[in-house]
Amino acid sequence: MNDELALAPYAARPAGSPGRKFAEPAPGSRSEFQRDRDRIIHCAAFRRLEYKTQVFVNHEGDLFRTRLTHTIEVAQIARSVARNLRLNEDLVEAISLAHDLGHTPFGHAGQDALNACMADYGGFEHNLQSLRVVDVLEERYGAFDGLNLMFETREGILKHCSAVNARTLGAIGQRFLDKKQPTLEAQLANLADEIAYNNHDIDDGLRSGLISEAQLAQIDLYARHRHQVEQAYPGISGRRAISETIRRMINALVVDLIDTSRERIRQVRLDSVDDVRNAPPLIAFSPAMQTQATLLKQFLRENLYRHYLVNRMTSKARRIVTDLFTAFMAEPGLLSPDYESRDGDTTSQVRKVADYIAGMTDRYAIREHRRIFMMDEL
Repeated sequence: MNDELALAPYAARPAGSPGRKFAEPAPGSRSEFQRDRDRIIHCAAFRRLEYKTQVFVNHEGDLFRTRLTHTIEVAQIARSVARNLRLNEDLVEAISLAHDLGHTPFGHAGQDALNACMADYGGFEHNLQSLRVVDVLEERYGAFDGLNLMFETREGILKHCSAVNARTLGAIGQRFLDKKQPTLEAQLANLADEIAYNNHDIDDGLRSGLISEAQLAQIDLYARHRHQVEQAYPGISGRRAISETIRRMINALVVDLIDTSRERIRQVRLDSVDDVRNAPPLIAFSPAMQTQATLLKQFLRENLYRHYLVNRMTSKARRIVTDLFTAFMAEPGLLSPDYESRDGDTTSQVRKVADYIAGMTDRYAIREHRRIFMMDEL
C-alpha cells in the first residue's frame, strides 16, 4: 500500500471518493482500495479467469496465457508504473485485476458471437459485463448484490461506453457524456493491459509456431531489442533469447510510458483528481513509441489473430456460443432455475442467458454444448 503522504496530489484517495453504493464501516487494517482488491481476488468470476482464453483456447496447451495469467501480468506492470508516478497502487491493482471479469469464454471470438446474438437487445460488451459482475452478479454478501466496490474502481473497469449505455449507468457513466477523463489510475490500467497482451501474445505466438522470429524481424520494436540481446549474449538462441528480447521490449514501453506521462502531467500542473478529470488524457506513450506499438498490434492482428489455425478455433467458438444462446432462448427450461426468468419477460430472459454464457469457462462451454447437442452426453 502507498503511504498517502507519498502520493501525488492528483492521485486518487479514498477520502475524496464518492465511496460505495452501500455504506459500510471503514476497514480497520487496510485501505478502501485494498478492500476492493481483496474482494475481487476472492470472487468466483476471478477464479474462472484461469480457464478462459487469451488467444489460445484453454485446452490447447498448459504454457499459453489465460485471462488469469494475463490479468496478473497487467496488475504487475500497472503497479510498477503507478509507483514511479506516485499514483495509488492499490487502486490501479484493483482495476487491473477486475478489468476482464466479464469476458466471455473463447476470448474476442466469444464476445463477438454473443454481441451478435444480443444485437436486438442492446448488444454485449465485456467492459459493461465486468461492471455488471461486480455490481450485480457476484453473490457473496448478505447486505447487497455484487462486491460493492468503490466508485473509482468501478469507473476504471468501464474503459469505454456508448452514450446510449452511459445514460443508463448514472454517475458511473456520466464522464462519457461530459467528455471527461477517469482517474490517472484508470488510464494507467488501460495502457498496462495493452503492454501486457501485445508482448505476451508475441511469446505465445512464437511458442505455438504460428508466427516466427523471421517475421518479427520486420518489426522495429522486436528487431531492435533482439539485436541488443545478441550483442549482450553472443550465441544466445531459443527460448532464452526470446524471453530476453520480450523483457527488454516491456521495459522500453514501461520506461517510455513513465517518462512521457510524467512530462504531460508536469505541463498541465495538476493539483487534484478533479483537475485530472478536466484535463486531456495524460497517461500515454511518446508519439514515436506509440507508432511502434501500433505497428506491433497490426502485425499480431494480421499474422497471429487471423492465422488460419486460430480462425478454425474461433469459428468453432462462435458456433458454440451461438448454438448455446439459440437453444437457451428457444427452450429456457434447459437452463438451471437460477437463470430462468420468473416473469416471462423476453428482455429479462435474454440478459440471464447472456450472463450465463459470459460466465462460462472455455471447457465448461464446450462441455455444455456437448450435453445439449450430443446424444451420448448427459
